[in-house]
Amino acid sequence: MKVQMISRNPDDYVRETNKEHHRMPRNYDPALHPMEAAREYVRALNATKLERVFAKPFVSNLSGHRDGVSCFGKHPKRLSTLTSGSYDGEIRIWDLANRESSRSFLAHEGFIRGICYSTNGERLFTVGDDKQIKVWSSNAPDINEDEQPINTILSRTIITSISHNRKQAVFATCGEVCSIWDENRNDPVKVLKWGVDTLHAVAFNPVETSVLSCCASDRSIILYDQRESVPLRKIVLSMKSNKLCWNPMEAFNFTVANEDCNLYTFDTRRLRNPLKIHFDHVAAVTDIDYSPTGKEFVSASYDKTIRIYNTHYSHSRDVYHTKRMQHVVCVAWSQDNRYIYSGSDEMNIRIWKAKASEKLGVTQPRERMNFNYQEALKEKYAAHPQIKRIARHRQVPRHVLNSQKKMRTTKDKELRKEANVRKHSKPNSVPFVSEKRKTIIKEEI
Repeated sequence: MKVQMISRNPDDYVRETNKEHHRMPRNYDPALHPMEAAREYVRALNATKLERVFAKPFVSNLSGHRDGVSCFGKHPKRLSTLTSGSYDGEIRIWDLANRESSRSFLAHEGFIRGICYSTNGERLFTVGDDKQIKVWSSNAPDINEDEQPINTILSRTIITSISHNRKQAVFATCGEVCSIWDENRNDPVKVLKWGVDTLHAVAFNPVETSVLSCCASDRSIILYDQRESVPLRKIVLSMKSNKLCWNPMEAFNFTVANEDCNLYTFDTRRLRNPLKIHFDHVAAVTDIDYSPTGKEFVSASYDKTIRIYNTHYSHSRDVYHTKRMQHVVCVAWSQDNRYIYSGSDEMNIRIWKAKASEKLGVTQPRERMNFNYQEALKEKYAAHPQIKRIARHRQVPRHVLNSQKKMRTTKDKELRKEANVRKHSKPNSVPFVSEKRKTIIKEEI
């Protein structure tokens, strides 16, 4: 007599540890799960609602400055160190883990215009309205010692911004001209000009480290290469750009914060048209900073809000604001991609979560699996009207809402007028000009 035995592999159903889930066999045949789509939709809807319920982005407030915060400097090696400068010339170095100021000293007379760290993080460079470049040690002095700069460089022209090279001991300043400096010399290595009155923002490319760019007072954006003796290229926009930031993952893309309430992302290989125009702000955009992943960036504006954008979308995915926050002057994204720092006119520095509904603290493995499952469901059903409506809805201050309505009315009026002119003119006599092409006035090489 033959006996047939059912045999199975223990690895398919036995847990390796007691904390692991029980392994359950599943048949993925869609005929056996007729209600799967309906169940997933309800779960995605509930996950989207819960995300808005737990969206509490504000983390902490850092107070100590006696005047408005003007700029930030991020330490390249320490996640818990942030340096801020104010309108009264004071520099404060913050310990973000303990949420307190570890050092403070008067660095310049007047505004602090720029702060940057050296490549290894051992030196701190500051510039102000007093035409001085000061070099400070990133380590605090001894108890009985006063705070004194390591070196002081007196510039011949006013300096409005500073940026350090990611790999070399070189930094750039801008003012009346763009100057390239060596850390070990008190005279600029190279001076680059292109017939403009003032350059008010400079930024080194973090990937292609020899390339840098400036925003000028004649509404232009100028590209330089420190290996060349003359500037490379210049484009003139319809309004002035306040700040510029390079994408840390795509060496050829950068985004500028403009006075016309918009942000423009450009590709250096084709500057005639911007890649993307980012809307939603209702006042001049003052600052911008990219996330370490290069997928998102945050912007600050005079409309008392900060907005987070995806680089490939025209509208912001989130907006942060509080009742007490005034004009936001500077903004920064943390190196670990979890937090955002904002500095405003009312002397406070605020810490926000990069993802408003993210849980702070330790996350259990089962929680993490559930979060990942919910994110996958929200992404799968993101185009559904009900889920899209809930995910996009944001409460904004009344003055922002009223300004948005006015801007929308003005825009519709312009489009309607342009369509009527084209309708009542001879065929092809009024060419159609896209919104991107209207932005760029001219390009010079």
